[in-house]
Amino acid sequence: MSITMIGLDTAKSVFQIHAVNEAGQIELRRKLRRSELISFFERQEACTVVMEACGAAHHWARVLTGLGHKVKLIAPEAVKPFVKKGKKNDAADAAAICAAASHPDVKFVPAKSLEQQGVLTLHAARSLLVKQQTMLANAIRGLATEFGLTVPKGIGKLEELMTLVDTDETVPETAREAVQGLFDQTHALAEGIKALEAKIVDHARHNETARRLATIPGIGPITASLIVATVVDISLFKTARDFAAWLGLVPRQHSTGGKTRLGRITKTGNREIRKLLVLGATSMASRASQWNSAAGAWTRAALERRPFRLVTVALANKMARIAWALMTRKEVYRAKGGVTAAADAVA
Repeated sequence: MSITMIGLDTAKSVFQIHAVNEAGQIELRRKLRRSELISFFERQEACTVVMEACGAAHHWARVLTGLGHKVKLIAPEAVKPFVKKGKKNDAADAAAICAAASHPDVKFVPAKSLEQQGVLTLHAARSLLVKQQTMLANAIRGLATEFGLTVPKGIGKLEELMTLVDTDETVPETAREAVQGLFDQTHALAEGIKALEAKIVDHARHNETARRLATIPGIGPITASLIVATVVDISLFKTARDFAAWLGLVPRQHSTGGKTRLGRITKTGNREIRKLLVLGATSMASRASQWNSAAGAWTRAALERRPFRLVTVALANKMARIAWALMTRKEVYRAKGGVTAAADAVA
């Protein structure tokens, strides 16, 4: 019998092949160097190739698809239960990939295009620079505190803090130079962040789906661009709750004996999208008194009964479901229950 499915465990230099036939019997087990991989699949008859959706998987999916093979990507957490206990190695991983792909309930991850990965690179670079900027700001504040100098929170308050450092004669010159060097680095990072955000906003303005998403209160061009670049096919999510669950914005269940117990959100899926949605929801909740729509009324009522942070996460869940509806129906957001559109109120 011929090979019908190949489980491919990818790595930087060494790749493991686990091939099975239609009956699920092993036809081939082989280790390949990176330079041998393409030539192997060029000689191999067209079949289904399954890989974990991890680093470089989307690249190899595009390469192998170009060679005539049908490529499927599977989430690593779906493969883990099929790895034999105590036998964690490349061969076992490749076999587990085949076993997981044969399971009837498995869900596959669509491969991303070059354009999508290019936009995601912009988002990843921006996220890294923002993180570094925050680290530098915290370091500057911590060092200044050692000399009794403090200012209110906010990246914009660093200028005020540096003025205090420069004018305080008790601060040693060596400390002043060190803090100034860190402050100069924050300026360089701010310029880099600004340049990346300009490219991201340009992508959001020229993408039809991103423009629809940007009409949702609390979702700006950066969040809209990231969602569009990450979600390859929205039809894979059958309901709005499925999309919110994929983002980790639904409660974790601890149910047994017919009793349903809900805990904190699962925090699975794309962490960056979830973070941006929660930040957008926080902004909207903080100005809920000016939000003249049904969603604004719901937010104000929730704030009267629940803690602020809980309401922001619940609102982020609602925003994710609205995003699913707009992408599925190809519509724009229309506020209900208010005289002024919510998007206009925010502006």
